[in-house]
Amino acid sequence: MASTENHTTGALSGIRVGRVAAPLREQVLEGLRHAILNFDLKPGERLVERELIEQIGVSRTTIREVLRELTAEGLVVVIPQKGAVVYAPSPVEAQDLYAVRASLESLAVRRFIERASEASVDALRATVDEMERVALGDGDMLALLQAKDRFYDVLLEGAASPTIQDILGGVQARVRLLRATSLSQPGRSVHVIAEIRALVAAIAARDADEATRLCVEHLNNAAATGLKALAAERAAG
Repeated sequence: MASTENHTTGALSGIRVGRVAAPLREQVLEGLRHAILNFDLKPGERLVERELIEQIGVSRTTIREVLRELTAEGLVVVIPQKGAVVYAPSPVEAQDLYAVRASLESLAVRRFIERASEASVDALRATVDEMERVALGDGDMLALLQAKDRFYDVLLEGAASPTIQDILGGVQARVRLLRATSLSQPGRSVHVIAEIRALVAAIAARDADEATRLCVEHLNNAAATGLKALAAERAAG
């Protein structure tokens, strides 16, 4: 139990609650969301109300409201007899998340091709260059995840579809917990960059059919790698 408490304390040490800049609840929500999405709080880790209250220094009401919001976002689940834990998808859930993501991202790619300017295409290329710099540098996983997030930010902005962005946002939050597992596999980051470069080339050529094919292929590869790693982790656990 002590090791869990120590880990949680470290994970939450970066949360700084002020009293002016933003409502207290929003500060705590953003801090916990950040800790989950950056893997400071691990999938399957318990979120004990008493510990959160002591470590962050806010009321039980605030913590409960924040946990309810994170549950609605899909980043936290409540398990009977165990309480709130960081979302840890089963293999079946992970497979479905990747399938939903493939459908939505394929549509986003088509809308980008239809609506985005050449400047947006250039911005998309720049995000892939950034991913490559990170991958060929120190290979920092968090930096690589953030670089890939920027790729999706540009893609969705160019697609100019609030509907796709809203729906995909909820899926991406959950999938990001899987993405680190996939990207951490030996050699995967190099393949990811090659796949994304090919996708961007098809987008730049305004070839919607080829671009959507490459989008689905990339996500199928990510799913295969992530699901294999997830199965290995469960077997080891």
